[in-house]
Amino acid sequence: MKYKIFNYLAGFFSLAIITTSCVKDEDLIQLDPNNNAVDSFWKTDQDALEGINAAYGSLLTDGTYMRSTPLLLDLKGDDTRSNSPWGSMYNVGRFNSNVSDAAIYGWAYETYYQGIYRANQVLENVSKIDMTDAALKSRILGQAYFLRGLYLFHAVNMFKNVPLPTEIAAFYPQKTNEEGWAQVIADFKAAADLLPTSYTDINDKGRATKGAALGYLGKAYLFTKDFTNARDTFKKVIDLGVYSLVSNYRDNFTDTNENNSESLFEVQFSRSAGGVDLGWGGSPAVGWGKTSARAITYGARDFGFTDVQPTWALFNEFHDEKTTANTVDPRLDATMFYNKPGGMQLYGQDFATKYAPNPGDLNDLFCRKYENSDGNYTNEKDWRSGINERLLRYADVLLMYAECLNETGDTPGAYTYIQMVRDRVGLPNLATAKPGLTQATMREQIGHERFLEFPLEGHRFDDIRRWGWLQDPAKLAWLKSRDVEFNSYATGREYFPIPQLDIDNNPGTVQNPSY
Repeated sequence: MKYKIFNYLAGFFSLAIITTSCVKDEDLIQLDPNNNAVDSFWKTDQDALEGINAAYGSLLTDGTYMRSTPLLLDLKGDDTRSNSPWGSMYNVGRFNSNVSDAAIYGWAYETYYQGIYRANQVLENVSKIDMTDAALKSRILGQAYFLRGLYLFHAVNMFKNVPLPTEIAAFYPQKTNEEGWAQVIADFKAAADLLPTSYTDINDKGRATKGAALGYLGKAYLFTKDFTNARDTFKKVIDLGVYSLVSNYRDNFTDTNENNSESLFEVQFSRSAGGVDLGWGGSPAVGWGKTSARAITYGARDFGFTDVQPTWALFNEFHDEKTTANTVDPRLDATMFYNKPGGMQLYGQDFATKYAPNPGDLNDLFCRKYENSDGNYTNEKDWRSGINERLLRYADVLLMYAECLNETGDTPGAYTYIQMVRDRVGLPNLATAKPGLTQATMREQIGHERFLEFPLEGHRFDDIRRWGWLQDPAKLAWLKSRDVEFNSYATGREYFPIPQLDIDNNPGTVQNPSY
């Protein structure tokens, strides 16, 4: 494991706050007299484009989707486990992140607010530019609202009570979780109103669209249990008529079919763009690449660091139901490597042959999603994966819509949208296999369907938390039986701690419970 040590800077919160009554916010914002970039920028259409591109750039560094954010989203679920030698990573899944060590969670927090600051720059300045292309101006503002909403979504979802910057200032007070979700919803609404359904220029591939904004808006409603608004919003995504499931499930996790019909939004990584240096964070450097460290972090033994592995609970649940062809759910092989009867290849080698000398590895499970393991590379040790991170897939929209139908009294209607996801992998008709499910039993079924469709994609723990399973003694005991990491869960640890530096720099900030 590569250990990364650098000073944790809390984005724009790193400004020193002088707490005397005679000092105003504007007194604390100082321009560098040796740098006239601020005065000369934000004048043209090109300036606006470069500004919004910088806001996208915060998705590519270590704090977000290069490495840290997938770890924070994945490791607390019962679909993953970690035996990383790096304590900061090992402890994430054990609900034991350390307030005195902001590694990983602090880097994520920092980068979310860096992205928010960049989006705010766009929103404040682009609106004042007399742009020659009015449609472009609307698209850029829509993207800024979307990106601010996305960064805030992560901050509110993982850190609970956080500042909500919506303008450029020196100090931002902590807000409640309810206020946070309200701002997330407002941003995605504004984005959906301004963004196009699609882009005609191939160079705009990967930019936020109306479908992405609506998808995340629906998700924010769902996470706040506003099932009616969530249902209606997801239906708008479906009715756009531009999304469909790809036939091959694995196409969602390789670099061969990126930005496909199933993808509402994904982070754009590439081995061929930029330089070869790794983007750990801070101010961008000329040599930075546009690659991800997820593959090496999650990689199988000897091919990567093996810091994240699937659980046996996940492996076993894939065997609960056979396909109509009497085979194992094909999502199993797309999700993990294991000693499969008949053989399984990884990086051009046979699994059983590779691990035969080590029975522990031979009988273990390793991640396959988001790995460059289909034969084009010998391992992940160059740290430079070009696989795009799919943040929101149409399959997620379909299953969330089914959940909303169930929660709003239309349990029979939920079957249709669940079956669309099951059909892709050849599972039997649920209406025949399990007819007449009640609202309560359909909830359990949706939990099972989501578990097998989205493992290692950062969704499982969000589902566990929003469903209230950690507060349900029976469900918590069940989770502990599936993943021993839940044995160290304590009330309040479903959220990460507020980084200590932010508490120090923001008077009145209260730490999350149990930290």
